[in-house]
Amino acid sequence: MKVILLQEVPRLGKLGAKVNVAEGYFRNYLRPRNIAIEATPGNEKEFEKRRKMIETAEVKEKSEAQELAAKLAVVTLPLRLKAGENDRLFGSVTNSEISAKLKEQGFDVDRKKIHLAEPIKSLGEFTVDVKLHAEVVAPLKIIVSKEE
Repeated sequence: MKVILLQEVPRLGKLGAKVNVAEGYFRNYLRPRNIAIEATPGNEKEFEKRRKMIETAEVKEKSEAQELAAKLAVVTLPLRLKAGENDRLFGSVTNSEISAKLKEQGFDVDRKKIHLAEPIKSLGEFTVDVKLHAEVVAPLKIIVSKEE
């Protein structure tokens, strides 16, 4: 089935691309999330009218993400956690904890955008990637120290 993408979809296509997908994928995933519309002549004309609005919204969203990335690049996030022998943490640092700590500092970042390469289970300095937009990834420095 041919569809027109209303936003960029990883491994599928960019905004406005006409791609072939399975009917079930379109019906159950793409259409309910307003990611794609069926590629009929009427929908194609409608999409071309809305294309400029969508593109300007994408540009605005990307610029806002770049501004936030610049702010996050200079932030150092201190975490004080309980640790045992050999400076091993009881548990690990999660996306939710990082998101909550960022919220305390005035940054509203969804936990799903924080990508930990591996769980943080020890004390020290770590760099975590925060994917703010499809093309914008910000490094975030985290310092985990022992709670006294």
